[in-house]
Amino acid sequence: MYARLAAAVRRFDEKFGWSWIGACLSVAIITAAAYVLYRTLRGIHFHKVMAAMAATEPRDVVVAAGFVAAAYFTLTFYDLFALRTIGRRDVPYRVAALAGFTSYSIGHNVGASVFTGGAVRYRVYSAHGLSAIEVAKLCFIAGLTFWLGNAAVLGLGIAYAPAAASAIDHVPAWLNRTLAIGTVIALVIYIAWVWRTPRIIGWQNWEVALPNGPLTLLQIVIGIVDLSCCAAAMYMLVPDEPYIGFVVLAVIFVSATLLGFASHSPGGLGVFDAAMLVALWQYDKAELLAGLLLFRVLYYITPFALALAILGGRELWLGLHARRAAPAAVGPPQRPDDGREPGPDAERRDLHDRAQAPSPVESK
Repeated sequence: MYARLAAAVRRFDEKFGWSWIGACLSVAIITAAAYVLYRTLRGIHFHKVMAAMAATEPRDVVVAAGFVAAAYFTLTFYDLFALRTIGRRDVPYRVAALAGFTSYSIGHNVGASVFTGGAVRYRVYSAHGLSAIEVAKLCFIAGLTFWLGNAAVLGLGIAYAPAAASAIDHVPAWLNRTLAIGTVIALVIYIAWVWRTPRIIGWQNWEVALPNGPLTLLQIVIGIVDLSCCAAAMYMLVPDEPYIGFVVLAVIFVSATLLGFASHSPGGLGVFDAAMLVALWQYDKAELLAGLLLFRVLYYITPFALALAILGGRELWLGLHARRAAPAAVGPPQRPDDGREPGPDAERRDLHDRAQAPSPVESK
């Protein structure tokens, strides 16, 4: 039975490729989100959204910006943790912070963050001696931190407030709670699996040692702090009325973020927004849309602009440094050393030596 199933999977991969399924899933999610946005925003006027943005308390925007800054600060520890896990303790935190901030800022906005973020990381880390294999391992550990954090937040959050997930997936609350408890149990089993015995996964020349139990707990804490800061920023920007609990909003926010991630659209554009608008139906649509736009400015656009400026300035500095180092490496042309001291008569001596030397015809 297993051999038949494996053969069927192999034939499907050879004929179609698993990337085909991912592409179809992304198109389906984006299409459904576009339809939902059209239905939801059809009666909303742009001037109402702008008025709602202008009416937002400046204090709420400042606090939300602080939570966004804290979230991106936490993201830098994704890379630092991954560097220490693969044994590259020689790379300082400032390099990890640069790579982590710029890779996530660009990956969030461009889409397909696995490739775009990986390319940015390789550009930064290759200057510090990391190979492509080491960068791939680093990206894997950082991604593992992200998914462990998501599993913890959604597992615990949905187990506490299953109706929040039902607002998005329209699955009965009892089933959502059952799935959430199953997720938490799976997380506990994974922690127990890596707790004592070193676990190495991979194949051929690509193998990576998974963090042990205590380090896995640290991974989960990093992921939870990151996602909690993001959800808190969103919480400060949604309308004040009607009241909604932070845990409920966090579950909805993380679920909507994962849908946007699965769509591979830049910044989850359209998909994230549609999920938030559907799940938070109790809010005024114009005010909620204003909060979503402010969140995009704070979490996506501003860090993206900063990342581009930082990377552009770094590339400019590296180019200037390379140009200055090139002449020093080549050095001025050296004259052959004939044992005579240089001086004002050196040129006359050279002319005299050439005049006394036999011509090519005489030397034959």
